[in-house]
Amino acid sequence: MTKRTLGGTSRKRKRVSGFRVRMRSHTGRRVVRTRRKRGRARLTV
Repeated sequence: MTKRTLGGTSRKRKRVSGFRVRMRSHTGRRVVRTRRKRGRARLTV
């Protein structure tokens, strides 16, 4: 069997696109604001 090609660790995901990372920058806050406005169940990872 071949390995799955799309892996990734949960730690990496959190560090790159977690809530606290989003809140750090102006554009990240904009992302969260937009997703809130759209009524997303999950804002970030």
